[in-house]
Amino acid sequence: MCGRFNLTASGEEIAEAFDLDEAPQLSPRYNIAPTQPVAVVRLEAGTDARRLNSLRWGLVPVGAPETDRGHINARAETAGQKPSFREAFARRRCLIPATGFYEWQRTRVMRRRPWLFALASGRPFAFAGLWEPPARDRASPTCTILTTEPNDVTRPVHDRMPVILSPDGYAPWLDPKPGDAVALRRLLVPFPAGAMTARPVSRAVNDARFDDPACLGPEEEPPLPLG
Repeated sequence: MCGRFNLTASGEEIAEAFDLDEAPQLSPRYNIAPTQPVAVVRLEAGTDARRLNSLRWGLVPVGAPETDRGHINARAETAGQKPSFREAFARRRCLIPATGFYEWQRTRVMRRRPWLFALASGRPFAFAGLWEPPARDRASPTCTILTTEPNDVTRPVHDRMPVILSPDGYAPWLDPKPGDAVALRRLLVPFPAGAMTARPVSRAVNDARFDDPACLGPEEEPPLPLG
């Protein structure tokens, strides 16, 4: 799954990475958690122009009951068929910019240990996302992050990883027309392990209320080996 990530790139870096007409005003975020607002790239209605908007993380399907707290993740393998995601997969796909994501390593001798995964290039990247319009009056549009099988970097820590799209997949993924489901699924594969890095970070990130550069700091204890 993907339950926490960060976005520390500048507005100029995001505009360049996602071909935006204007650089958005962004503050660094070191510990983005479910139910919080997240930056999302979508196509402006009726155009090919990409726009950065703020959506709530946790997709709530239109018509869902009041008790539906939202889906932070959707499995890439089945999202096109599941009632909660089927319509969004067909017509409301989006990019969710990030500079890294966190997963937690379970150990027998201590509490869960957070690891930070990022691109070796250090550049921002995009999760494959789906979005929904407001489900109820006064609600906000919502979004979810697709997940897939882990690659060799993430597998020792978790059995799922978020779908990271390659830049040449941005345009077909954003296209609002119903796409070829087979072609779309070809985009939803594990990112190449050789292009990623992993390192243990401070347990400060364990607290979803804590959003500070200290989240990226070194861990306080010697790391457990991956593998």
